[in-house]
Amino acid sequence: MAGVSGCLKYSMFIFNFLFWLCGILILAVAIWVRVSRDDEEFISSKNSDVSPYVAVNILIAVGATIMILGFLGCCGAVKESRCMLLLFFIGLLLILLLQVVAGILGATFKSESEHFLNETIYKNVHLLNATDEEAETFQKAMSKFQKKFQCCGLVNGASDWGSNFQQYYQSCECLEVSASCTTYEGKSVYEQPCISFIKDLVKRHIIIIIGIAFGLAVIEILGLVFSMVLFCQIGNK
Repeated sequence: MAGVSGCLKYSMFIFNFLFWLCGILILAVAIWVRVSRDDEEFISSKNSDVSPYVAVNILIAVGATIMILGFLGCCGAVKESRCMLLLFFIGLLLILLLQVVAGILGATFKSESEHFLNETIYKNVHLLNATDEEAETFQKAMSKFQKKFQCCGLVNGASDWGSNFQQYYQSCECLEVSASCTTYEGKSVYEQPCISFIKDLVKRHIIIIIGIAFGLAVIEILGLVFSMVLFCQIGNK
């Protein structure tokens, strides 16, 4: 009876070791996106029952699962365990199917996601001219964001700050007069509101997630082929 190909066996081991490393990378990137403060304050809403980070949370779970499957595949290849290889194959297939479903749902509800983001940002405008503790936390985050991206206000420009403008105007003050500046309450500030920059940040995060998902799908398909071929070879040994 045919023996197990040593080349295939160790290729499977190396592949799963890289797969395990991919799991670590995905987990790290997803956690980074999740804890990023650049846009978290602006797309969070206590009035909403839907988390804008559902996709990121799923990616964290996927990264952790891939780490476990990679370890399982390595052990299955080295020990020539059909049971481990079968568990690896089933787990990998389920992840691939979930990714396909998530991609279809993401494409289907794209317009709803954009509507949710717009609605959340517009709901948070009132926090710029409020005076409570929650509003102060949001205002400090917004102040840092304005300074970094050279914008002012959330949706309507400097007027969004209301009576708090004089306290925070320095974060969106134009140091050099240009066409992108305007005058508000005697101060030269950036004319463009920050809503477009916030949307760009969210889109950038989404592109990162989509890129990881596509790259991962290719690796997963290769893993399914490798594991099934090795599984069959061990069975014919």
